[in-house]
Amino acid sequence: MSTEHSSIPATEAKSAAQAEFAGRTALVTGGASGIGLALARRLAAGGAAVVVADYDEKNARKAAAELESSGARAAAVAMDVTDAASVEAGVRFAVDTFGALHLAANNAGVAGVASPTGEYPVEDWNRVVATNLSGVFHSLRYELPAIVEAGGGAIVNMSSILGTNGFAGSPAYVAAKHGVVGLTKTAALEYAARNVRINAVGPGFIDTPLLKNADPAAREHLVSLHPAGRLGTAEEVAELAAFLLSDKASFIHGSYHLVDGGFSAP
Repeated sequence: MSTEHSSIPATEAKSAAQAEFAGRTALVTGGASGIGLALARRLAAGGAAVVVADYDEKNARKAAAELESSGARAAAVAMDVTDAASVEAGVRFAVDTFGALHLAANNAGVAGVASPTGEYPVEDWNRVVATNLSGVFHSLRYELPAIVEAGGGAIVNMSSILGTNGFAGSPAYVAAKHGVVGLTKTAALEYAARNVRINAVGPGFIDTPLLKNADPAAREHLVSLHPAGRLGTAEEVAELAAFLLSDKASFIHGSYHLVDGGFSAP
């Protein structure tokens, strides 16, 4: 009896993966490290031309050089998402460099200090909200017209599990990430008819270099909050974000998607 194999040859699978975002330009804020870098790598592997935007210009250039060394088209731009003019310039750079903007991942963010609301430093509140919420607004403000002009595309805003849950000691971060979800839903309603899909991702605690250096007891506590029994990886978040940016998610508008190892399930 003959046996038929339905598996796709490796070369064909690789070609299909590279065609996923072919002909499209993607802008990733906070793209020089962590989740942003993982997503820049994933989009580049899918064939996108990637603009790595980050406050840390040196590491943004390093990330772009890495992508180029793998055969991708990439460029780096210094961007401070708290400054609307800086964001406008970064989006213009992406369009000028690669001809158009089709995809964006608004990932730049900061954690802030740990303190109860009644004792939270005002300057830290302003910094966290300016980066994590106003930064997403500034990004949308200039990405959306560019993407509409290109004929449409998709945007992913990086929220958090704390976009739907409270967390003692993190009032600014929690408030900002809740705000990102609301902003995402509003913009999605406004731009669905203009062929732009906008969604949000809510990662759990992710195993980044920052947490690798955390106090072991604090790290174990964070692990215990996830029924999966571990922290997430930047690559797992990047896969979800890449799906939402892809044509496979063509009927998904204004949604908030968790990748949190069950953190939000109880």
